[in-house]
Amino acid sequence: MLARLLFVGVLFVATLSANEYRTMYPVTLKKDEQVSFLVKYATYKREFTLRWTLYVNEGLVLFHTYNKNVFQNILYLNGTNQSFKVFLKPKGADRHEVPYFLVKFNKFDLKKNEAKFEIFLSDKRSQMLIERIKKTIQK
Repeated sequence: MLARLLFVGVLFVATLSANEYRTMYPVTLKKDEQVSFLVKYATYKREFTLRWTLYVNEGLVLFHTYNKNVFQNILYLNGTNQSFKVFLKPKGADRHEVPYFLVKFNKFDLKKNEAKFEIFLSDKRSQMLIERIKKTIQK
């Protein structure tokens, strides 16, 4: 009986922690097409942008910026290096619950030359206000 109760308790906690993402944004981008999000919290406004430039050897080369810092990642569809996190505010007293974006590479369509992503927002304390900004083409 105790083992059954313990199992139900563990299952309940696992279910609560599994839903850690508040929102999911589906994104489809062609080469050098950019998606942007405005991130607002407290008195701060930051912009997150994402674009890809090259798909070779099943690896997608991405550039993203956040708070005027530029980063490069190479993502693959095989599960290893399929996603990355972008922390949206500095780690402070709530360092275990810092809001972040998780960018996950889902599919590459060779015929259309498009990459599909999901951008998840983890924000357990609902501190962030996110606005998607219209896509633009980089030149």
